[in-house]
Amino acid sequence: MRGNIQVFTLKGIPIRVHFSFLLILPLLAWSFGQSFQLAARAADVPPERLSGPPLLWGLGVAVALFLSVLLHELAHSVYALRKGGEVSDIRLMMIGGVSNITRMPDGSRNEALMALAGPVTSLLLGALALFAHHLLADTRSFNLSFAVFYLGSLNIFLGLFNLLPAFPMDGGRILRALLTGWLGRVRATRVAGWVGQGFALLFGLYGIVTGNLVLLFIAFFVFMGAAAESRQVLLQSKLADVPVRELMGPRTATVEAAASLRELTELLYGERLRAAPVVEQGRVVGLVTVEALRQVPVEKLASMAVRELSEPVPVLTPDSTAWEAIEEMGKRQMPQLPVTQDGALVGIISQDDILRGLELKELKESRRQGPWNLGGRGHESPT
Repeated sequence: MRGNIQVFTLKGIPIRVHFSFLLILPLLAWSFGQSFQLAARAADVPPERLSGPPLLWGLGVAVALFLSVLLHELAHSVYALRKGGEVSDIRLMMIGGVSNITRMPDGSRNEALMALAGPVTSLLLGALALFAHHLLADTRSFNLSFAVFYLGSLNIFLGLFNLLPAFPMDGGRILRALLTGWLGRVRATRVAGWVGQGFALLFGLYGIVTGNLVLLFIAFFVFMGAAAESRQVLLQSKLADVPVRELMGPRTATVEAAASLRELTELLYGERLRAAPVVEQGRVVGLVTVEALRQVPVEKLASMAVRELSEPVPVLTPDSTAWEAIEEMGKRQMPQLPVTQDGALVGIISQDDILRGLELKELKESRRQGPWNLGGRGHESPT
């Protein structure tokens, strides 16, 4: 998602905040503040036990809740890193938090434990907060005692809700991991996705009956997330055994790192390219895109060198898989990547190349099945 701002780094993992987080924070602060007032009235709390505006206490609980969500996501990410996985970042947004794990730990057991780490962390935080509330039972500040109790209850709910077997939530990932050994990863993902969409429909129906807009939003998120995860795993199963050499295009025009951005402009628009590999002493050192070039003021094109705008690129060789290529493009939001051999450019692979290759593979699979199933996707081998 666009609109993310990196705020700091934890354990080498960039922590980013999406603008939607800033939109939901005042609403949560107001909602939690109302809960303080309702709880005080229900408990017949005398005025002297109330301190500070409820809105400020609500804001404090909202911020503390998002910090709890961050710890929940950090638990996923740290476990993944310790078991050989890769994590690109953690994002906080309106719907909570997302750990972008670009490579899962090997084995369904590690995947299940990685998914379980988040809810366990939330439940532990909730238990600690409720214990602190017990210690604060005799305090004169009702607001402090209730804030700790409220935060503990929210964390308990967060942990239990995430354990529901509704893909793509943590419980759904645990279900997928348990089914993988029996059904294979593709079919296990499909079954977990169906279960997740079933829960989403139940959430949505209940939200309509009760008029709960938040539950309707969660239902939409779960339904779309389950479908997206199923598509991603299916795509991975089809591209994981396709080498880049079968899909890549021929070598394209390159630009020297020392060249000016004006020269780059003439190259890109003259050759009608969306990006160009940057070379230095015959070796590929980066990639520069039309989108990046458009951000540079016209008056600076003659004075800036290409290397100032060049972005580093991953090492893709002809033996790399198409899935690795499309993953790298997605992570870096690049339309294409250079393919190198010993540092020298040997070709270019783009998203369009991979999609065309996927279409041809599906066509071949459907024809092998016979004319009665020409339009089908073919049998997917479990991975």
